[in-house]
Amino acid sequence: MAEQRKKIRIGDLLVQNEVITEDQLQTALQEQKKSGRKLGKTLTDLGYLEEDQLLNFLSQQLDIPFVQLRHYSFNDELVKRLPEAQARRFRAIVLAEQRDELLVGMADPMDIFAYDELVRILKCSVKQAVVRESELLDTLDMVYRRTDEIASLAEELDDELGDDAFDLADLGQDSDVNEAPVVKLLQTIFEDAVQTRSSDVHIEPDESVMRIRQRIDGVLQEQVMKEKRIHSAVVLRLKLMAGLNISEKRIPQDGRFNIRVKGRSIDVRISTLPVQYGESVVMRLLDQSQGILDLETTGMPSGVLRRFRGLIHRPHGMILVTGPTGSGKTTTLYGALTELNRPEVKVITAEDPVEYRLPRITQVQVNSRIGLDFATVLRSALRQDPDVILVGEMRDKETVEIGLRAAMTGHLVLSTLHTNDAISSAMRLLDMGAEPFLVSSSLVGVVAQRLVRKVCDNCKVPYEPTHQEKVWLDAIKGRESPPPEPPAVEEAVAEDQSGDDESLDLELADELLDHNSTPASEPNESARFVAGKGCYQCGNTGYRGRIGVYELLELDDAMLDALRRADYSDFEKAARRSPYYEPLDHCALRYAEQGITTLEEVARVSATLGGAGNEDKGEV
Repeated sequence: MAEQRKKIRIGDLLVQNEVITEDQLQTALQEQKKSGRKLGKTLTDLGYLEEDQLLNFLSQQLDIPFVQLRHYSFNDELVKRLPEAQARRFRAIVLAEQRDELLVGMADPMDIFAYDELVRILKCSVKQAVVRESELLDTLDMVYRRTDEIASLAEELDDELGDDAFDLADLGQDSDVNEAPVVKLLQTIFEDAVQTRSSDVHIEPDESVMRIRQRIDGVLQEQVMKEKRIHSAVVLRLKLMAGLNISEKRIPQDGRFNIRVKGRSIDVRISTLPVQYGESVVMRLLDQSQGILDLETTGMPSGVLRRFRGLIHRPHGMILVTGPTGSGKTTTLYGALTELNRPEVKVITAEDPVEYRLPRITQVQVNSRIGLDFATVLRSALRQDPDVILVGEMRDKETVEIGLRAAMTGHLVLSTLHTNDAISSAMRLLDMGAEPFLVSSSLVGVVAQRLVRKVCDNCKVPYEPTHQEKVWLDAIKGRESPPPEPPAVEEAVAEDQSGDDESLDLELADELLDHNSTPASEPNESARFVAGKGCYQCGNTGYRGRIGVYELLELDDAMLDALRRADYSDFEKAARRSPYYEPLDHCALRYAEQGITTLEEVARVSATLGGAGNEDKGEV
C-alpha cells in the first residue's frame, strides 16, 4: 500500500479529475512554499475546494473509508494502544480492530512516514481511514483524559514524601522545580482542565483522601486520590505560585497567577479556605488568549440583544445585570464594555477582582482590607470625568445610592445584583435602603440571566416528555396570564393610514414581528424535544457547552410610577403586562423546543425561579 502511494501526487490527481485547475494548483504550490503547510490544507484555506470534497476524493482514490469521528463509538483500550504524543504528532487515532490489523483514522493518509511509524509503534498491520483534522483534534482532547497520569503522579509524589517527617518548605524552594513531582502533577491537572474546558478546579482534603473536582459546563466531575499526604505539598506549591503566605493556614487567602498551557495564556484566580482536614483550594480559570466576547457572541436572542444595545448606548441611567454566581453576568458586562470602548468615551470600572484586562479602560481592583471598597472607588471615579462607570456589585446602601446619583447626573452606570429575576431587582434596591425617587429616576433596565447546558449534537436523540412533564410544561406556560398581545402590525398600519397623528415606527414593527414569531406563552406544536445519550465528545454527560438564557425588563411609565410608590404588587403587574417581557423559563423552554437544550435544563431554571431565599447564595 505504501509503495503504491509513493507514486501518487495529490495535486496532479485533483487536476486530472478536474477538481481544481492547473492555475489553482500552481498558486497553491507557491503558497505552500511560503507557509510550509500541506498541499491539501493550503487548497482548502485558499477556497479552491471544501474539506469534505478533498477527504471524499482521497477516500475514493486510496480506496479507504472516510470516517466521521463525531458519530463514532470508541474503545478505550484500543485508542490507548497508540500513545497520546504519537497520536497528536501523526494526527491519528485507533478506531477498530479487524482480524489481525487495526483501523487507524488519519488526517493525512498520504503521509508515508507517519504510516510507517504507526506500523512500528502498534506492532501490527494498519489499515487507514481518512478523518477531518478538526474533528480529530477535538476527539483527542476528549479520549486522552489526564486522569490516569494525574493518579500516577500523585502516587509518585506520595512515594517521594516517604514515611519520615518531610519539610514541605524544602519542596517549595527546590532549585530543580521543573523535576519536582508536585509541579508535574499540577501541570497535568491544568492541562486536563484546559482540555475539558473546565471553568473551575477544586482541590479538597478529606479524612483519608484528596479530591480533585473540575466544573465542566457548570457541573462538577470528581477524581479521588487515596494519597492524602500530597495535599499539603500541592497547596504549598499553589500558594507559592500565587504569592500567598505559605506559613498562614488559619485564615482564607486570595491571589492570582498566570500560566501557559498548550500555548494558551490562562489567568488563574485562587482562593484558599481553612477546613476540617486542611485547606480547600478553588481555582477559577480564565482563558485570556480567547479575547473578550462581544455582545454578538453572548448568545442573546436577537430581540433582547437589539433592545439591550439601545439601553447601553443611552447617555445616562443605571442598567443592572442580575443572576447567581456563575451565570455569565461578567461576560455580558464585558461584552457591553467592549462595544462602548471608544476613544471618545471614558470608562472606569470598580471590580473585585479584575477578571480581564481591557485596553483604554481604567480598571480599579477593590481591596476592602485597606478601605478601598466599591463605594470609595465609585466616589473617587466620579471626580475622574467618566462617561461610563462599571461597579462590580451593588453590595450595600452607600454603593447603591452613589451609583443611582451618578446615573441621575449624566453617567451611564452598569452593575450587577444577586436576585432571582429582573422584576425583583428594582425592589431589591429599595430593600437595600435606596430612596424610591432615586430608583425611579435612575434605573432604566434590568437583564436577568442563567446559563443552561446545550445538548450534545453528536449524541442527541428525540425525547418524548412524560405525562408529568407535560403537566409541568402546561403549568409553565400558564403560570401567569399571558401579557396582552402587542397591537398587530396590520392594525397599526391601518391606524396610521386613517390619519392618526402617531406614525408607525418601522423598527417597532420589526420588533413586534420578532416578538410574535414564537410567543413564549403558547405551546409550540412543532416542538421536537431532545436529550443526549452520552458519548466521548461530551464525556458521557449528554451535554456539551452552555448557552445563556435571558430576560430583559425595560422600565416604562407604569413601572416607574409603582416604584415611586414602592408598591411591589403594582410593579410586578406592570412588568408582566409589558409586551416585550419574557420570563427566563419561557426563554429556556423556547431553546428546548428548538432542540438546543433539554427539558431537564428548563426544569433547573424554573426550579430556581420558584425557590425562595436564594438571592445571595449563588445557587443555580
